[in-house]
Amino acid sequence: MVLTLALSRSWPIHQLDVKNAFLHGTLNETVYCVQPTGFVDSSKPNYVCRLNKSLYGLKQAPRAWHSRFASHITSLGFVEAKSDTSLFIYCKGADMAFLLLYVDDIVLTASSPSLLHRIIAALRQEFSMTDMGPLHHFLGVSVQRRGDSLFLSQRQYVLDILDRAGMSHCKPSSTPVDTHSKLSADGVSVADPSQYRSLAGALQYLTFTRPDIAYAVQQVCLYMHDPREPHLSALKRILRYLQGTLDLGLHLHRTSPADLTVYTDADWAGCPDTRKSTSGYAVFLGDNLISWSSKRQPTVSRSSAEAEYRAVANGVAEACWLRQLLIELRCPLRRATVVYCDNVSAVYLSTNPVQHQRTKHIEIDLHFVRERVALGEVRVLHVPTTSQYADIFTKGLPTSVFTEFRSSLNVRGAPSLDCGRVLECNMASGPVHNAYIYVR
Repeated sequence: MVLTLALSRSWPIHQLDVKNAFLHGTLNETVYCVQPTGFVDSSKPNYVCRLNKSLYGLKQAPRAWHSRFASHITSLGFVEAKSDTSLFIYCKGADMAFLLLYVDDIVLTASSPSLLHRIIAALRQEFSMTDMGPLHHFLGVSVQRRGDSLFLSQRQYVLDILDRAGMSHCKPSSTPVDTHSKLSADGVSVADPSQYRSLAGALQYLTFTRPDIAYAVQQVCLYMHDPREPHLSALKRILRYLQGTLDLGLHLHRTSPADLTVYTDADWAGCPDTRKSTSGYAVFLGDNLISWSSKRQPTVSRSSAEAEYRAVANGVAEACWLRQLLIELRCPLRRATVVYCDNVSAVYLSTNPVQHQRTKHIEIDLHFVRERVALGEVRVLHVPTTSQYADIFTKGLPTSVFTEFRSSLNVRGAPSLDCGRVLECNMASGPVHNAYIYVR
């Protein structure tokens, strides 16, 4: 969301790195440690040291560092966001800046280059940090800026996962998950469960820039406690899909952040063991995808309408949090958030005030969504299944539908350095398959 707002306003985006961040923290508790090896006082060898500052390895160190940084950044005029404690907001007159803190890594964007450099200079007076220039590689995510767009990719991370799994030269797959079979708890246990868990956990971090694998990763992560051979085969299929789509990433374009749109869907009773449903949603701010989810529902739904309505409730909850975050970012939405659902019964339940016997067991979700609809914050509308992009988060899809929905989520190849030259080359050499042409 912060990147989308910065793009829409053409703000500069920088990344900073704090050196020895945890050593800056001040302890509020009384903590003792043994004398360090090589620095033992010979006259008092049995004494211990009382710590005034935090050290790496202390449980209190992360909290102490965050408290120290928050207190200093607040003194500079920033306000800590209530919706997300890692976000700090500066707003005075026409000057505005957003700062995101991830342990010792910082993303900073401001309304003008002069304000950005003033903030960096003020931080440097208090902490030892490095200005690493425009945002380019942050927390393992590669960021390429081309004019009014950003391309977020984890290509090197994918290569490392494939190498760890011994599948660097595997045969690619067109989709990350099978369209027919559903994973269950049956099968022979895998020989090395720890490797399965390591790869599944690594794939979870990859979903930050690859929402197209969110459902497949969610499925294999359900069985990390007791992985079986079919689960390992499903995980290897994800890796084979990644082998063929190394250059894909998430695109963010300059867009008008005036509308928040949510697509919600559910796969009713999809689990063959528990018959629980899988719900998913995709949230767009303008034309940019900013939030998505694929999650197993905690309870069994007695009808498809109930499963779909629970998915709507999850999407509405995410939309409410994002709307509050936008208010704190000084970009409040003037219009209601539109939530699209492809189940007519679920759409009717969102506005019908009459309670029925068959809806009492989902009364909390009903009241929650209806309250937001009555307040004018949310509108639940019907969308055809052919345009339900959240389908990609709830089930396996045919290749053609999967590719179309993947593109609709702005998951595409890296932008070309010279769009005009690429277009000229393609026209001269005839049709080129799987080529993306960007026209601005």
